[in-house]
Amino acid sequence: MTIESNRPTHSGRGSFILEDDVLASLWENAPFPKLPSDAPPEIRELVVDVESPRRVYTIHRASRRHNLQILIDRFVLQLRHGCGSSSCSETTCFTYRKRAAGKSPIRRYNPNSARTLAVYLAGQDNPESRLCPYLQPSGRPSDAIAPLQFGPKNASTKERAKARLPHTKSHESVFESSSPRPTTQHRRQNRDNEKDGIYSPPRAVAQTTSQTTGSGSVPIEITERPVGKKDYRSFAAALFGTVAFKMLEWLAPNNVEALSDKMETARCLAKSSATSQESPSSDGTPEQSIKPGVLSRDSSAGNIPIGRRTNGYTGPYPGITTVVNTTEIHTNSPIERTTDEAIIRSPKPKRRPNAKIRTSSGSRSSKVVMDAADERLFGSPDAISKSNVRHSTQRSTSQLRSEDSSDTNADSRPSTQTGHSDAIDDHLTQIDGLEDVSSSGVDTGSISPQGEEPYNGALEPASELDSYLPQSLARLNLEAVNFLCDVLQDDLTMQRHMLEPPTISGSLRHSTGQSKVWKRKRRARLPYSQDLKYEWKLFVEQSIFHVLSDPQALLESFTTHDGVVDSQTVWYCMLRLTRVAPHLVFDSLWIAMASLFVPPKSLQTSPPTAKVFATSQKPFSNTEAASLMSICFHALIAAAPLVTDSRDLLDMSRNRSRGVSLSGSGTPAGYHPLLTLQYEDAFTDDLALRLARRLLMAVLTRRDFDELIELDLNSLDSAKQPDVLDTLLSQIEPSMQSIICFSKSERSVHEKRVPILLLDWARTVMVREWTGKPDVPGDGSFGGALMLIRAMYRKRQALLLGDAHFRFEFLGDRLDSVDMPVSWLSFTSTRQKVHLLDFPFLFKPASLVTYFRAINFSMMSHSYEEATSFQLRIRMTTEPGNLATEAHHRSALEDLLRTPASKFLILNIRRDEILADAFDQLWRREERELLRPLKIHLGEDSGEEGYDYGGVQQEFFRLAIAEALDPDYGAFTVDSRTRMTWFQPGSLQPEWKYELIGLLVSLAVYNGLTLPVTFPKALYQKLLGEPITELHHIADGWPDLANGLTSLLEWNENDGAVEDVFVVTYEFSTMMLGQPVSRQMDPTRRESWPQPSSHHNAEPLSADNPTDAPPVTGDNRSAYVSDYIRYLTDVSIAPQFEAFARGFRTCLQPKSLTLLTPSLLQSIVEGTQEIDISELRRVARYSGWDANHRTIRDFWSVVKKFDDRMRRKLLEFVTSSDRLPVGGAAHIQFVIQKNGEEEGEGARLPTAYTCYGHLLLPEYRDKDVLRERLSMAVENAEGFGFA
Repeated sequence: MTIESNRPTHSGRGSFILEDDVLASLWENAPFPKLPSDAPPEIRELVVDVESPRRVYTIHRASRRHNLQILIDRFVLQLRHGCGSSSCSETTCFTYRKRAAGKSPIRRYNPNSARTLAVYLAGQDNPESRLCPYLQPSGRPSDAIAPLQFGPKNASTKERAKARLPHTKSHESVFESSSPRPTTQHRRQNRDNEKDGIYSPPRAVAQTTSQTTGSGSVPIEITERPVGKKDYRSFAAALFGTVAFKMLEWLAPNNVEALSDKMETARCLAKSSATSQESPSSDGTPEQSIKPGVLSRDSSAGNIPIGRRTNGYTGPYPGITTVVNTTEIHTNSPIERTTDEAIIRSPKPKRRPNAKIRTSSGSRSSKVVMDAADERLFGSPDAISKSNVRHSTQRSTSQLRSEDSSDTNADSRPSTQTGHSDAIDDHLTQIDGLEDVSSSGVDTGSISPQGEEPYNGALEPASELDSYLPQSLARLNLEAVNFLCDVLQDDLTMQRHMLEPPTISGSLRHSTGQSKVWKRKRRARLPYSQDLKYEWKLFVEQSIFHVLSDPQALLESFTTHDGVVDSQTVWYCMLRLTRVAPHLVFDSLWIAMASLFVPPKSLQTSPPTAKVFATSQKPFSNTEAASLMSICFHALIAAAPLVTDSRDLLDMSRNRSRGVSLSGSGTPAGYHPLLTLQYEDAFTDDLALRLARRLLMAVLTRRDFDELIELDLNSLDSAKQPDVLDTLLSQIEPSMQSIICFSKSERSVHEKRVPILLLDWARTVMVREWTGKPDVPGDGSFGGALMLIRAMYRKRQALLLGDAHFRFEFLGDRLDSVDMPVSWLSFTSTRQKVHLLDFPFLFKPASLVTYFRAINFSMMSHSYEEATSFQLRIRMTTEPGNLATEAHHRSALEDLLRTPASKFLILNIRRDEILADAFDQLWRREERELLRPLKIHLGEDSGEEGYDYGGVQQEFFRLAIAEALDPDYGAFTVDSRTRMTWFQPGSLQPEWKYELIGLLVSLAVYNGLTLPVTFPKALYQKLLGEPITELHHIADGWPDLANGLTSLLEWNENDGAVEDVFVVTYEFSTMMLGQPVSRQMDPTRRESWPQPSSHHNAEPLSADNPTDAPPVTGDNRSAYVSDYIRYLTDVSIAPQFEAFARGFRTCLQPKSLTLLTPSLLQSIVEGTQEIDISELRRVARYSGWDANHRTIRDFWSVVKKFDDRMRRKLLEFVTSSDRLPVGGAAHIQFVIQKNGEEEGEGARLPTAYTCYGHLLLPEYRDKDVLRERLSMAVENAEGFGFA
């Protein structure tokens, strides 16, 4: 959220780069992590020195807080005062708000409201983009501290009484000469002052060593001058008028300096007044007074104590002896400071932001390496020689101990150290190593030559110089991760978090099967030292930060020698790390992922893009980028609750896709309240979400880089790099064996865990950024999430995922089911904006069918309204007295305009010539006619009367399609085993008939009707433009053929050669006109299948059958199977299918077909053949009957015992269709209406109004009569009476 310390320097708007003085101050004050003395010997081989301040974790955390405070101050300035520029366009800037309001009054934010909004703005992703580019920083303090008054505090009666008592023990000084340390007593005194109403800003004031709390410290009292009247009845005034809220503004970074100066001025004035009234001391030396802004000097020794300023804390950390790491400079002439003004604070010169502050780490070099910042701090390197350079006391997180110092009992510590025990315990609960440091920099007068042994002129070797640097692990491995995590867990110094489980159980830790477990050197029966616990905490945090924030160290730590990520091993390591320091892990990985946005080298050097992508950072290849993404995604996956049952994973993923996070009414099945809350805690972690967003943005960035390289003709990359998403998904496929010894059940759960949780993280980011509109960003993290989900959908079989895993019902339930798909037809997707319907796999099948039918209904409504409007204009034209005055003119005009003016597509069909009449009346129809609502007049020439409310249409299509697909008709063949219908290769029927058959199917789908057909799924794949290349694509239509080809592919040649066992030649054969026709398959060219000739003397097609086709062997059997599938589903029936497809697409919008999958299109065309009587009974309605009547109970009892054939006949008897539409029985009308009472054997049969879906059922005397009458009716039903 704020800029991290290693962010590259840029001069864009809102850039806040750390100044050298801040880094120098942090380098001087931050505790350095060192490898503790009781570390195991195995870990020492991985330890390296850290030379850059930006790579020290405590400095990184402090700098982030520092930058956050500065960013908040700039937002406050922007919200309250504005930039003053007339060109400002930032909506949160006061200048823009004032200009937009015009002459209307505008209210300025008060300080507390502005700071609250500023904190929110600073907490967003890329907050610098919300800063006004014309905003100038303000150096003056805010008006909030203007009413504050500073003065000496009058001692209370209790304090005066205590002052009269004799002092038995002097208080500790604020600063010691070598190692300043705030005492517990001093901190308690500060808390007592706070209770007394005394406010003391967090500023460290340098005092002399001889100055004590009792004699030299002057308490300052801060009071607020009342401003205006206060409304005590106002809740807001009472709340924001408290001291707690006012201190938020008082302690802002731009006010702390002014508060400190005012306090020191008041203290000095009070001291001067007190000194003038007191008598000289016993030794005749008057007590020195401290001037504002001047560091005091010990007159006896002449040394200058070191004054360090941190946020609310002066001195080192509790329990640690810290000595400032300085370079002592000895010159020929002593340092001259003639007056106190010589060390008055002065503004520091601006330093280079990238300057390092370090010492040399060479093994033999004897020079002290200094950058530009070092020169300004310590002087020119040329002036430092071997005779005048010496390092001061070693800076470390602990003093040098003896061999058994690490096992020292806590009770044997000195009393001064024991006095700090409460501070040590308080500090160990904190996760941050260092509080925010002021930006005023390092005082050059803080270099003290006091307290050093006489220098003998010998320069310390470089290896000793290296010992002063912070230490860290260079990389991590499985043993190191287990050891570091065990240390934090055993010492109880891990971060507080809400991830589950909070710690990893011992059984999982020991399942790694490692040969030796790293352990610390420790004596038994002795409590562990608090100092060592803190040392280990600093070192572990530094190691995690150093490795996880460095992309190269990440690759070295978590990838194999060939650059592949071991999924389960990385997940286990991240599981352990996220349970001890989750915030540190996510923040470090977020920093490392910045390297994914560095363009490839070819884009940095190519002339068109060199200026845009000019950078000095190292680029990573797509393979390396995919490995880095995989590591980070595994960290996010490890953050989820540890689930050991794959069914719970599926249930939670399904519930989250519906938007279910908390229990309530209508709780779905598989809902686990506790697990749901644990999931919510993990997926709402701010740092984890920030990492997920950066990863998804990197996905699109890498794709853009690849496209730019393809467009660049001068690219230096000779070989095209693999796609980053394909490489990423290949690393999480369940084919790789883990180096950790997990059980079979654990491996099985992990294979399902990774892709499912990866989908959950992508959906979480989408929900966070979705605005509720169907058009969504195509770039950014939302577009990256869509890109990742689509790539996973294409490889769902390899990832062991089904279509149901990708459904995101949360989106579909909140979008309009009619207007949204209609508007999508005219929507054009771009890089910046895409439509959610471009990703149909996100929606459940029922929603897609609804969208598909909504598009068809919209087209039908448009055609109907267009014809209605045209008909109205014709009527107005042909009315008497208008343009057409003659009767024969009006009649001729009406005949000419009958086609465009007709509201419906009306077909008059004779029952004995159904297909011929349909072909005749559909032939050469205009498209606008076919898109109108369909009306069928069936059998009216023979006296049938029917009102077409759907039932007549169903009857027409059932009869017409049955005749067209009859094998005797010669257009299609039907498999005797599966009853699947397929095209007849080389059929004698002309292509226009196939086109009209396709048009019939199109009309049925367009009008929402199902057909009694059974096509293989391969047909629907071809209609949707999907390739047919696998055996499972033809398994439903040709199961015997698929089994034979599978046996051919799986045959083990050790049991015999393929050509000897199968004896198959490389040719495709089929039956045409009763003759076997075969042709040799040629994969190199596209060959057309021979068609029969209409000439009587034509040579039979079987005469050209090959006689010398090559045999199928073990080498070419894979190619043979692929070619055979292509000839079966494409080459042999190419002209027939192309004609059928033209007719099928006549009434359907091509874009709407992209919403459907082959299975879904098959369900729309064919319906559902399985009829569930229980579901049908639930949706049935009754007219004249009661649901508990004896006849109704007998009816359902009889129907339940029907077989599948009788069930389909019953459904056809009532609804004219023997199949249920998509969605089941809930989408049909099934009404049982009472039709009188019948007694005796000659009772009436049940009848039906198929137009309305009504079954007319008489009341029979018993169940046997009902069964006999109902069976007779459904077996012999055909045609319409008055129905």
